[in-house]
Amino acid sequence: MTSIRKIVECVPNFSEGRDPDKIEKIVAPLKDRQDVKLLNYEPDPDYNRLVVTVMGEPQAVKAAVLDAIEVATEVIDLNQHQGEHLRMGATDVVPFIPIRNMTMAETVELAKEMGQAIYERFSIPVFLYEEAATRPERKNLVTVRKGQFEGMAEKLKQDEWEPDFGQREIHQTAGVTAVGARMPLVAYNIDLGTDNIDIANAIARVIRQSGGGFQYIKAGGVELKEKGIVQVTMNITDYTKNPIYRVFETVKMEAKRYGVPILGSEIIGLAPMEALTETAAYYLGLHDFDSSKLIESALIE
Repeated sequence: MTSIRKIVECVPNFSEGRDPDKIEKIVAPLKDRQDVKLLNYEPDPDYNRLVVTVMGEPQAVKAAVLDAIEVATEVIDLNQHQGEHLRMGATDVVPFIPIRNMTMAETVELAKEMGQAIYERFSIPVFLYEEAATRPERKNLVTVRKGQFEGMAEKLKQDEWEPDFGQREIHQTAGVTAVGARMPLVAYNIDLGTDNIDIANAIARVIRQSGGGFQYIKAGGVELKEKGIVQVTMNITDYTKNPIYRVFETVKMEAKRYGVPILGSEIIGLAPMEALTETAAYYLGLHDFDSSKLIESALIE
């Protein structure tokens, strides 16, 4: 009897969003791999960051992403890196997400295997975060990344910040990497019709959990200097508890206080279908609407 395949998703974030040649080199090892599918990759020049989404058999995904990390380690020098997104590593973060026939415990074990392999293969220190975290203060990626690449050498010397894998010394060009296990999230940004970063930061404080706002929302303000605007950038870590439409409407309401319009919004990487269907149902006033009403859902296994 054929066993049912395990499927895991991995969304590595690399600190390169401007050089097309480097970007293509990084994603090349993820293409045409057995038991691995490259679903999406999105470079952002303002953030100077590349978000990649792959899915497949767990060990095959791990091997493919390790090969991509090898390239990123070769072509990215964080001493020369500038961008709007916080970062501490050339390969900044490597989250694994259970998709099919994978328990969270199995996903955590895969994250630990990856963390050990990254250090053994590239001498890059690794922190485990989210469900793979070994200490409560390491669960939140923001806390782990605090200090960024420039401050990480000193941070590693602190008693409480010994890496989960590796020595207390950063890789001189590739920094430090965070590897984790988590449920699917929605990376979502809202564009504001202003260049005033203070307004974006103020709105972000209102909506994020740490500022007394919504649970399951991490948010901050970001300048998009080339566009002359700012963004409220966020991760919705549980869209079933706080959906996209609720966050969007709150940001729109808060922006109105400053006389600032919403110019648009964007989803980075891939989002669960349910996160979008419930938002469509809200704005269109659809009754009893879910993904089963979509033609494309009939194509999904």
